[in-house]
Amino acid sequence: MDDRFDRRELLLHLGDILEALSCLTKAGRPDAPVAQLAKEQDSFQEFGYLRALAPKMTVTEFSARVASAFFLWPKELLESELNRNALASTVQHDLFDGNPDGWKEYVVHVQKKVTWFGTGLPELKTSVSDESAHVATEEASPVEASVKAAPSVEWDTPDEKKGWPWPQPGSTS
Repeated sequence: MDDRFDRRELLLHLGDILEALSCLTKAGRPDAPVAQLAKEQDSFQEFGYLRALAPKMTVTEFSARVASAFFLWPKELLESELNRNALASTVQHDLFDGNPDGWKEYVVHVQKKVTWFGTGLPELKTSVSDESAHVATEEASPVEASVKAAPSVEWDTPDEKKGWPWPQPGSTS
């Protein structure tokens, strides 16, 4: 399967997320709700997905959740086989837990470029309280369930890089 364009789009999206985080941090309002800032300030209009976040999520909380939701992306995007569930489930679990409507809106945004993003994941439930959301985040990460154990590699076996971003043997690209 040739998924290099999907990988490129997801990498660009990761860059957008980091740019939004940088802009929010520079706003100098760590306790302000992100969704409110996204509605009020013109500089955040290009980051429409910020309005999908939980209404009470502050800039400080968003920073922590983004780090947790996207830390796996660079490594996963460079793997020879793309783990689609791991990419989407970390974002669902860490950024939209207890916010199913926001998750759906975010998925629609990402699916404009990557049609499979977020498909096949379990439905999110609406958060009953902040305490239950805190307990849920302490449970096992969805990455643990979706990432398969890698087969052991012999020390004397050469590292073979196949597929994107490494060209196939004999290709001119």
